[in-house]
This record gives sequence, C-alpha cells and structure tokens, in this order.
Amino acid sequence: MSDSRTPLVIVTRDDLAPPTNLDDISLLADVTMTTAETLSDHLPGAEVLLNWDFFSGTLRDAWQRADALRWVHVCAAGVDAVLFDELRESDVQVTNAHGVFDRPIAEFVLASVLAHRKQLYVSDELQRTGVWRHRETELVAGSRALVIGTGGIGRAVARLLTAVGVEVTGAGRTARTGDPDFGEVFATEELADRVGAFDTVVAIAPLTAQTAGLIDATVLAAMKQTAQLVNVGRGALVDERALVDALTVGSIASAALDVFEVEPLSVDSPLWAMPNVHISPHMSGDVIGWRTRLAEQFLDNLRRYRAGRPLAAPVDKSKGYVSG
Repeated sequence: MSDSRTPLVIVTRDDLAPPTNLDDISLLADVTMTTAETLSDHLPGAEVLLNWDFFSGTLRDAWQRADALRWVHVCAAGVDAVLFDELRESDVQVTNAHGVFDRPIAEFVLASVLAHRKQLYVSDELQRTGVWRHRETELVAGSRALVIGTGGIGRAVARLLTAVGVEVTGAGRTARTGDPDFGEVFATEELADRVGAFDTVVAIAPLTAQTAGLIDATVLAAMKQTAQLVNVGRGALVDERALVDALTVGSIASAALDVFEVEPLSVDSPLWAMPNVHISPHMSGDVIGWRTRLAEQFLDNLRRYRAGRPLAAPVDKSKGYVSG
C-alpha cells in the first residue's frame, strides 16, 4: 500500500452524522464531505464514492464529472437508487451493505408474523378501548410462508421462520430444489400460480426491472383470503393501488408494510386508516448500532481497496444485487 491517500467523497445530509469511524477512514483517504446538491462540485478526481446518504441517486446527475471514479459503495442492501445505464456499462465497481441487515430484518418479519397470527394488533386496539374479549389465535408452527427474494436477507428470514416451525418456500430468479434454507425455490414468473398455497408472503427481493410491480392485482387475487403480506424489500415490488383494493374487499387478510412506492408515505394515503394494515417507516433493518456496523464494513473494504485486494460484497451491476 502506498503512502498516498485515496481521494474519497462521502455523500451525506445536513441532518445525518458522518461515519462514526471517520478518523480511521481519514488515515487511508483524503476525505471530502458533500451533500447530494453539491456532489458534482467535488466528484472530479475522486476515486471512491461512499453513499452514506444511501437513498441518494444524485450520482446519475453528476456522472459526467466522474473522471477518476473506480468504486461506489452504497450503505444499503438495495442499490436501485444508484444504478443507471452509464454506471452499469462502466468499469466502476459497486458494493453494498451485504449482510448488515440480514438478522434485523429477519427478526422484524418474525415479529410481524407473530403479531398477526397472535392478534397482538387486535389486543392493542381492544386495550385502548377498554374491551375484554377472549379470542382464539392461530398456531405459527405448521403454517406456510413464501419468501420472495433468496439473497442473504431472504435466507435469514427463512432460517428464523423455520426455527419456529414455519414451512418456508422461496421464490427467486431461478427455480431449484434441495436449497439448504428454502428446500424448494420456484421462479417468480410462477408467482400467481403458486402464491395461493401460503399463509404468509414476504417480499424482500431487490428492486429491478424484472421485480417492479411483481405483486400485482393478479397475484393478490390468487393469495389466500387469510394470508398476510409482509413487505420489507422495496415499495415498488407491490402495486400499491391493487393492494389497497385487495385489503378493502378482503381478498387478503392483512399487510405489514415497512416500505412504500413513495416515501415518506403521503398523509392522504388510504393505507393509514386501514385496520388490517400495519405501517412502519422503512425501519425494519435499523437496530441500535447499525450505522456503526455500516461504517466498519466500509472501512474494511477501504483497506481491501488500498491493498489491491478484491472488494467484499461486489454488486453484479447487470442484475442489481450481490450474486451468490
């Protein structure tokens, strides 16, 4: 490793604290902090771009100024906000926060499943209205779940649901049998034909041209009337208008939604007032200390970069996610 430091630009926001290990990063790189609005002013000469403001898609607008860029790191599992044709076709490497959110999101999904099947949402509402009403709840063990998206997060979800007795199947890009976490994985193109067999449908697939709108009116109509939809992937995986219609007429029982087509969710969205919808503000992976883990992950990769070693969690830019 040479004594010279790597030119690095970190995209953040005014309301967002910088990486917690900025001093260690600065030992390896000449750091420039910028915002999305001023990225184009600081991008010339930069070899590395750290998207600490992970939903910022501003690189697309500033791309013509990227005269030395070799590596873009996104502090999120999904990289859909960053990828565009020129970046895909370039030699610039893209990495992401692979692994950081696996267990937190899996726990969030399990909590959502338990809350639905054990009627915890109903109990909360009855408590607030002072109503004592005995009910019988459903056993989680023995139920069937479909996990759409078989990457690291989907696998963590499958393992945790399996641990409480749920029978888990996967849906992904390629069909296969004998998978260690899912047993069977069927191709997402079969979704409408297969989804009716499941009590819980979990959406955690990356957002790509192939998965946008994947859960549409046809798929929703094919689900069990007693089924729960859990979306912890991207809002655009689901046709939101069709989902509102399905929940209104009762063609599915419930939805736990952590992501939405437009965020923040508009105050006039009908989803807010629906008793069978449970909303969280894109927080399923955000546990205490998550930003520290993101910062440590980037620092490890920066050390790899400086040493000329392969980067961890390389994104297949043609697919839009980390393969394998």
